[in-house]
Amino acid sequence: MELSSSSRSRRLVPLVAVAAAAALTLAGCSSSSGGKKSEDTGAAASAGKASTPRMTVALVTHQAPGDTFWDIVRKGAQAAADKDNVKLVYSADPNAGNQANLVQNAIDQKVDGIAVTLAKPDAMKDVVAKANAAKIPVVGLNSGLSDWKKLGLLEFFGQDETVAGEALGSRLNTEGAKKVVCVIQEQGNVGLTQRCDGVKKTFSGTTETLYVDGTSPTSVKSTITAKLTQDKAIDHVVTLGAPIALIAVQSVSDAGSKAKVATFDLNKDLTTAISKGTIEFAVDQQPYLQGYLAVDSLWLYKNNGNYSGGGEQPVLTGPAFVDKSNVETVAKFAANGTR
Repeated sequence: MELSSSSRSRRLVPLVAVAAAAALTLAGCSSSSGGKKSEDTGAAASAGKASTPRMTVALVTHQAPGDTFWDIVRKGAQAAADKDNVKLVYSADPNAGNQANLVQNAIDQKVDGIAVTLAKPDAMKDVVAKANAAKIPVVGLNSGLSDWKKLGLLEFFGQDETVAGEALGSRLNTEGAKKVVCVIQEQGNVGLTQRCDGVKKTFSGTTETLYVDGTSPTSVKSTITAKLTQDKAIDHVVTLGAPIALIAVQSVSDAGSKAKVATFDLNKDLTTAISKGTIEFAVDQQPYLQGYLAVDSLWLYKNNGNYSGGGEQPVLTGPAFVDKSNVETVAKFAANGTR
């Protein structure tokens, strides 16, 4: 039965096991932007371990084509779906209006639950309200920590991007950085903006923001290279996604710069770069965990009325630093595509 917001606060059942998982490490949002819509059904898996009736969950994100971050989110979501006897339908579009249309498609298909990212929450407000009116439970993940309750979502799984940015800024102080450029690959993405703002808040040196076109690796490389060529005082490049970080390493070389690269988010290639020392460190937000908990929470809500975080607090999945001191432990999981 769908509860009103006032009823929820009186009838919440805290999900202790999932809340405990939130104590694990975390760190951020997505990487690049742009590209055409992608939509497909999760790999047809046999019924999972749950004996509950089959249910359908739509996972709708702002993924851009080629952004490997979301492959990790999907693996976590699919693992939960397989366990819970859930049919997972995944769709994505970096254009906020198109993403809202994908949520509407899920509503029209009468799915049993929706998990959605809120990179541009204003564009999602109306369609989330339509899902609520249709009595389809909606949870948030990855992007939208500041807005999930205002939009009427049941739960949220992700990291506080401002806190993650502040942590990175403080880390730069300990590294002796003096001048930093923070690279944003998708204008209007609130989570990315919050990361750079967080860095500025705690970093004691000079911080500049550099906007790049995340839909074009060639453009990203040329823009960062030009900035580093023009300003030799920059000693650190901070990127907001693993693919952008790896491009920034090339830009540093092309510009003849001595700048170091630090980033948010991980993938297999990035852990290798940390091991080799070409990237200094990364802030990990555990995207696998975000996808897993989002799907699992909808199964728990339908079958046991549970609200993770009591329906009042987000379940945090980070941030944590990955550097040379611990990268080998993380790398073996990254090699599997789950970190």
